[in-house]
Amino acid sequence: MIDEKCKVIEHRELGSGYRFISFEAPKIAEDATPGQFVHVRVPGLEASALRRPFSIFNAEEGRLELLYKTVGRGTAALNGVKPGDVVSVMGPLGHGFPLKCGGAALLVGGGYGVAPLYFLARLLKAQGFSPLVFVGGRTKDDLLALDRFEALGVEVRAATNDGSFGAKGLVTDPLDDELIRLKAANEKFELFACGPDPMLKAVALRATGTGSKGWISMDRHMVCGVGACYACIQKTVRGNSRCCIEGPVFAAEDLVW
Repeated sequence: MIDEKCKVIEHRELGSGYRFISFEAPKIAEDATPGQFVHVRVPGLEASALRRPFSIFNAEEGRLELLYKTVGRGTAALNGVKPGDVVSVMGPLGHGFPLKCGGAALLVGGGYGVAPLYFLARLLKAQGFSPLVFVGGRTKDDLLALDRFEALGVEVRAATNDGSFGAKGLVTDPLDDELIRLKAANEKFELFACGPDPMLKAVALRATGTGSKGWISMDRHMVCGVGACYACIQKTVRGNSRCCIEGPVFAAEDLVW
């Protein structure tokens, strides 16, 4: 874990309240793995002493990239950070996704839950895997990073609740189509997911129901980020686990819903 003073390289609006920010963070970027997160001390909120947690969208060549949505006081204040500003970032934190896959790698993201899946897809691709990414949202404005996945050469299958882009319905609909195909071909697969809880539960049950591996990134209120405050508890078969230490990525079979 590193507390690094990071200069903002780029910060821009993506639309519908979503934003992209990148930092010069050579130490954190070198150690980071997909599924981990960082704690950012937001300028202007220092008096509160509370950092804000963000999944790592990408870490490469000394650069740390984050995707986030403006949802409260902390992220609203972060909107005001400009290129050239220096921000305290602590990380990388938590337990991320495994970087090996015993079969087809199926990545499932909902809304800004897609953030850690780009980093994961990039590293899996670099190891010779061909990840298939499923991205879901309420409307097309909630589908993030499609251009980045396309630049990787990774296939993306999208779904929106209103049918404004991709299949109309839930992201698990195109996922189920692929699971049927894989079952018919007797092919193994593993699931990797990040997003809202109902989606995560649905993906986890598909993993456990087929006897396949599933890796689920749980989003809880990680106040301290180091396991001291016990605010980010997730029930597991081993009892209460802290998402910031034992997670945020858990094996599907370990989760209690």
